[in-house]
Amino acid sequence: MRPTLPPPVAPHPTTRLRRLRSSDALRRLAQETVLTTNDLIWPIFVMDGEDMTTPVPSMPGVERMSVDRAVQAARMAAGLNIPAICIFPYTDPALKTDGCEEAWNPDNLSNRAIRAIKAAVPEIAVMTDVALDPYNANGHDGIVRDGVIVNDESVQALVKMALAQAAAGADILGPSDMMDGRIGAMRSALEAAGHTDVTILSYAAKYASAYYGPFRDAVGASGALKGDKKTYQMNPANGDEALRHIQRDLMEGADMVMVKPGQAYLDICFRVKDAFGVPTYAYQVSGEYAMIMAAAEQGWINEEAVMVESLMAFKRAGCDGILTYFAPRVAKLLQAG
Repeated sequence: MRPTLPPPVAPHPTTRLRRLRSSDALRRLAQETVLTTNDLIWPIFVMDGEDMTTPVPSMPGVERMSVDRAVQAARMAAGLNIPAICIFPYTDPALKTDGCEEAWNPDNLSNRAIRAIKAAVPEIAVMTDVALDPYNANGHDGIVRDGVIVNDESVQALVKMALAQAAAGADILGPSDMMDGRIGAMRSALEAAGHTDVTILSYAAKYASAYYGPFRDAVGASGALKGDKKTYQMNPANGDEALRHIQRDLMEGADMVMVKPGQAYLDICFRVKDAFGVPTYAYQVSGEYAMIMAAAEQGWINEEAVMVESLMAFKRAGCDGILTYFAPRVAKLLQAG
């Protein structure tokens, strides 16, 4: 893609580009990109138990929380004007099977959390993860048969999972599995079941990235994973392919689309927004978060400044919002002015 050249600028000294940077007031007036709490989706990790939290060692400042604590977190998020949270479960290993049946159990951990949060904090949007890896004995996002992640059988399972989440009260479904055809199948099933207003935010361009390690620790999938996810997640070397995925998912009924990971794929974010003009999101994934926190703990970077700068980069690239573990902190910072 050839970049568009800006219009000619008068030469120095007629044009002094530094004039608009000469004071705080002028810098604020000339700022092109704005970050607000409306841009934030907060991913949280839920676990069984009561009045409990457990730190995630590879993600400083992030905790798994019991459902009652998740309700408290949702209430805090709503108070900070964060519009949405996204639930990820830490599933008991005893519930993980080859068939992933726990994924569509109406009373599984995610669905209990959805119901509890929507009952207590109805104004906040609850997003879910639609993928089988938290429930899969093999750690994969799809069902495994003879060492192969099978597409169509996985889609059938994912549809049942999506319907269970919608019935529990989810506002936004986030299919992150990257199986072919799952968006169309989910949209048809949702319509048939009367869930006409449930939104699909598709992880349409999800890459087979090395940035996901801490997340897999957080949901307990690291030890279970057999092999890798390269047969269904995208090759990090490919950009044009991402646009084909986006186009297909939109045609199948996705309302919004996601690029994952974020920081290393800002070019993809820009291309998606430029090509389709639809609500476009990025996930500032666990590895990105962990690297910022680790460098800050060493005193090598200014944690707060890098946090804001990294999020601003997503907005500058064209994203309408960001899933980020920094959401409560940046919301408090924005509220403080």
